[in-house]
Amino acid sequence: MSFIHEKQSRNFLLFLVLCVLLWVCSAFFIYQHHVTTIKEMNLQQDYAVASALLEQGLSPDQIAAAVTGTSISSPGRELIRKIGITEDTALRFLPITHRASTSLIHTLALQTLLLSALLLTGGLFFLRRREKLYLLAVEKVTRFMDGDFSSHLPRTDEGSLYRLFALVDSLANALRAKNETEHEARSFLKDTISDISHQLKTPLAALNMYNEIIADEPDNHLTVAEFSQKTGQALKRIESLIGAMLKIARLDTGSILFEKRPHPVTELVSRAAEDLKIRAEQEDKVICVCGPPEIVECDLEWTCEAISNLIKNALDHTGAKGRIHITWERSHTMLRLFVSDNGTGINPEDFHHIFKRFYRSKNSLDTQGAGLGLPLAKSIIEGQGGLISVQSTPGEGTVFTLSFLTEL
Repeated sequence: MSFIHEKQSRNFLLFLVLCVLLWVCSAFFIYQHHVTTIKEMNLQQDYAVASALLEQGLSPDQIAAAVTGTSISSPGRELIRKIGITEDTALRFLPITHRASTSLIHTLALQTLLLSALLLTGGLFFLRRREKLYLLAVEKVTRFMDGDFSSHLPRTDEGSLYRLFALVDSLANALRAKNETEHEARSFLKDTISDISHQLKTPLAALNMYNEIIADEPDNHLTVAEFSQKTGQALKRIESLIGAMLKIARLDTGSILFEKRPHPVTELVSRAAEDLKIRAEQEDKVICVCGPPEIVECDLEWTCEAISNLIKNALDHTGAKGRIHITWERSHTMLRLFVSDNGTGINPEDFHHIFKRFYRSKNSLDTQGAGLGLPLAKSIIEGQGGLISVQSTPGEGTVFTLSFLTEL
């Protein structure tokens, strides 16, 4: 009965109820009129019978008994049959009955005609409005099929039809979201390919140059050794660049499922800094780790890589005798891990761009890296539901903060 909640159906149902009430009322008035007509005709017949009997010389008492009598005798029945009035007598030979039936037929025909016209008009009006609604729905759905989702199906009323329209609108929204996702995926793929192509130009050009130098001086062992070493470094840079881009692409497309498990923070930090301590010693820098025994729920391998990228960034922007501190603390709802350094810091104009891919500030053009470490770290931490933030003072150092939600 949900169609009752729909305005058009509700109005049409009310119209049908009014038509039924009108038919009942008109039938009652027709019945009253027919009864009145029959009474008048019976009176006219009684007047005619009484007048004829008076002319035959019957007394008024006899006439009154004849008119008001209800008993039927066999001689009376036979007399009526002899004058030609029986059950098979045609109505046209019974003037009073004929006039009564004719009047009733005319009245019923008029009533049927008027009610039929009213019902037909109301039904056509309802169907016409429904047809307009269906044509509007066809137009909107056709637009959806053509990729135009700027308009919506009417949803201003209740009922099954409008629920269907709402579902079609929801389907259109899903199609639009899918189209936008596909467009974003194509744009992302296009941008990724463009970024990789742009970033590979320099090391590939260097490789070609090194190869030409080696080819020109094959007998010069020092030259061959020197540029063979540079070739290896260029290949490592290409490998690192492609690996980082593929990781970021997988993270952005959601194709990586993080396996979050409880891990000691000391284990996490130790694994992240293990391979970088040799570099720190070679560059006369110190990596300091300090913090209480705590447990954090995360994906060990990926989170280690994120922390490792932050340590690399700190080493890149810290001079000799520099110190990189890794500490952590737990609050009521989260665990915070800090990677701080006393390096060059971040300039105000660079602050809002440091997490963009391949972004290099003018003060870090001579440092290592391709500008992918911080974007990769951000994708890893946020992909696990964490947060990464940064504070920095130019000339004094930078602090990166990783925040992991913990269970209460």
